[in-house]
Amino acid sequence: MDTTRHIKVWDPLVRVFHWALVAAFVIDFLTEDDWMRLHANAGYVITGLLVFRLIWGFVGPRHARFADFVFAPRVVYSYLRNMLRGRAARYVGHNPAGGAMVIVLLLFLAATSVSGIALYAAGDQAGPLAHWLGGLGVVWEGRLKHVHEFFANFTLLLVITHACGVVAGSILHEENLVRAMITGYKQRAKNHPSVTEAM
Repeated sequence: MDTTRHIKVWDPLVRVFHWALVAAFVIDFLTEDDWMRLHANAGYVITGLLVFRLIWGFVGPRHARFADFVFAPRVVYSYLRNMLRGRAARYVGHNPAGGAMVIVLLLFLAATSVSGIALYAAGDQAGPLAHWLGGLGVVWEGRLKHVHEFFANFTLLLVITHACGVVAGSILHEENLVRAMITGYKQRAKNHPSVTEAM
């Protein structure tokens, strides 16, 4: 990779986390009721990935840390307004809107995972919570099913919104953000060999 034209942004663990999470979520969504063991195992993978990301958000490299991409709501709003006007600043790591989406996605994925584990315990008397929730009965099983489906469906909506934001950001800043999450590299500022965008 030509380091005069590119800058390393995403470390290998962030990239593996990202694509493993994508794969596990797709598997989970497609195996909803028909392949419960596979569905549950993919859910456990998501839970483990979320725990890793929480830790890595505090001890990982600069652009992996929450401190690098968690912005005040007014900054997120300002960025979105400028993005709609076609003049939002380019960020090396996550932009304010992308950072907010990461946090919301992590929260809803966590809620989906926890509700799924609870449902698995109540409905199938299986999983780590089976000892405590295995005897709740069909009424609570139905309630947990509705809660789990709500979080799963809303998370899917967030994923679609995230994908649209990636496409919009790629077009606005003339860079391939998907490729950056594969290679780990982004282009440096086009008008100068060093990065002059918003840090």
